[in-house]
Amino acid sequence: MKVILDIQENRVPFFMELLKSLDYIHILKEIRDKEKSQVIQDLAEAFNDVKLYEKGNKKLKSAKDLLNEL
Repeated sequence: MKVILDIQENRVPFFMELLKSLDYIHILKEIRDKEKSQVIQDLAEAFNDVKLYEKGNKKLKSAKDLLNEL
């Protein structure tokens, strides 16, 4: 399972040491660039929306409605 976290800057060193001390957690990649972090967060939200749509818990806009907003 993968989890995306947003951690306050002043807590990052402590949290990273905590994670490194746990043998069942593997740090794949740290992303410090705020712009890249935002893109990843947006993608995670989009995937979550698709998952909710597939379960029938969320209605998504049609492509026509999306284009009309532009």
